[in-house]
Amino acid sequence: MLLRLIFAGAMALFVTGAAAGGPTMEFLGASSSELANPHDLKLSPDGQHLFVSDVGNNRVVILDPETLKELGAFGADHQSGTHDMDFDAAGRVYVADTHNSRVTVYKMSGLEATLVDEIKGPLKGPEGVLVHPNGRIYVAGAWSGNVVAFENGKPVKELKGLSSPHDLEVLADGDIWLSDSGNDRLLLLTPDLEIRRELKGRPYNFSGVRYMDVMPDGTLIVGDKNNHQIKIISADGKLLKVIGSGRGGKGPGEFRTPEGVEIRAETLWLSDSGNNRVVKYRIGTE
Repeated sequence: MLLRLIFAGAMALFVTGAAAGGPTMEFLGASSSELANPHDLKLSPDGQHLFVSDVGNNRVVILDPETLKELGAFGADHQSGTHDMDFDAAGRVYVADTHNSRVTVYKMSGLEATLVDEIKGPLKGPEGVLVHPNGRIYVAGAWSGNVVAFENGKPVKELKGLSSPHDLEVLADGDIWLSDSGNDRLLLLTPDLEIRRELKGRPYNFSGVRYMDVMPDGTLIVGDKNNHQIKIISADGKLLKVIGSGRGGKGPGEFRTPEGVEIRAETLWLSDSGNNRVVKYRIGTE
């Protein structure tokens, strides 16, 4: 309950800032690790570690979420094109091992990762993975243009006809947001992969929309890669705020092909992929 209230407080900053001309973003720092095209970001369940998919180095890097210093890494000896990540209730981490067309599952002991399982099915080039509260594992096949739901390692549902689908994020009611990147849209899906809603075209003007985070009230924070922007969208589909000039840059409030998004309380982490770094901001109001 406390965590939910903290999240809600952070979202109030966003909404209030948007109404008054936008939230303030205080630049807190950037990672110094030798990252290569970092993509998704995911805080560990205890909030002590920030996991980063380091695509170009075929590994997952673990950063200190406060200092952004590298603490560890794993997967470089068997991963290829590492993308999205998610955790289950037991603390195991699921990693989209894209070029090997599988999801790898690791048991974590501190900073040490042990490969314990893998998931394969009717998909190619997975770039999104979601561990759903209903027990299913949802995987987005970017190369095969589909999303597959797995139960006990077996495919049970499939949505076809997509174009380079990426991230999957679950809402409190169990519905799922999907970034259908090649079609420049977001889709709201039921747990059985039926389409409820589409966000596309104006006013969003997505171009290569990638990864996102969902607030407890359903508000989305989205990495709009090719526009070099972060977009904040309310649960009812209202575009609340656009962060970034639309031109790639490296200064505070600027990004170059941003991908991963993670927020906790007043802290926002972004994978500034084109600048090969993770950046950290404090969100406030004017």
